[in-house]
Amino acid sequence: MSQPEQEMSSKFYPLPCMFTIASLFCGFYSILSAVKGEYTVAAVAIIVAAVFDGIDGRVARMTGTTSTFGKELDSLCDAVSFGVAPGLLAYFWALQPYGRYGWLAAFLYVATTTLRLARFNSQPGTSKNFIGLPCPAAAGAISSSVLFCNFLGIPGAVTHISLLILVYSLSYLMVSNHMYLSFKQPPQMSKRRNFQLLVFCLLVFILIAAEPQVMLFVLAALYIPSGPIYGIYRQSKRLAVQGTDGKADHKQAP
Repeated sequence: MSQPEQEMSSKFYPLPCMFTIASLFCGFYSILSAVKGEYTVAAVAIIVAAVFDGIDGRVARMTGTTSTFGKELDSLCDAVSFGVAPGLLAYFWALQPYGRYGWLAAFLYVATTTLRLARFNSQPGTSKNFIGLPCPAAAGAISSSVLFCNFLGIPGAVTHISLLILVYSLSYLMVSNHMYLSFKQPPQMSKRRNFQLLVFCLLVFILIAAEPQVMLFVLAALYIPSGPIYGIYRQSKRLAVQGTDGKADHKQAP
């Protein structure tokens, strides 16, 4: 490693790290709330942690303060805020009645979160999309489920097999090869389409502000299956192209 690379990896920039530590604080507070049975508070804390997690990277890029230290700190904090915290929340909230299947599901969620983060750090940062479900989105799915149940008048613990299946499914999707949109880079569009996108984002923001417990659940329900659906679409398109090429070769054959 050259001297500039060593300096870059060892540099500490307080501003983006403050947002990263704020995300860790929210994750830690979520764990305490889940242990005390305050599941709604724990869910909100995880969502706030996701907001801080989205801010720290953008602040680092905007101010030119990216570093290997910040990247590693972010991954360690994500393991707590989006791995341990939602795993414990899911266990105390919905998985405890299932015995060993419940705590194994919670452990699998934490384990796949750490594997997801390790794979993300080891991959070159060239892709515009995520490979595997991002762990903040998986944590958001669990948190939004808690908030949605609270909206339906179920503030305490729940027992439903669908939540056990949800945790196992999220664990698989995080370490899968399904592609998910990252939304980190804005798409190249015309000015008219950019304006339409701005209006659409404003509408979504208003809907979330009006009914956050419902809209966050709806957004999670739309984003989580988007990876497998896009994979099926790409596979069907590839098979269609191969079938067309095969027919063309067959017609050209004497």
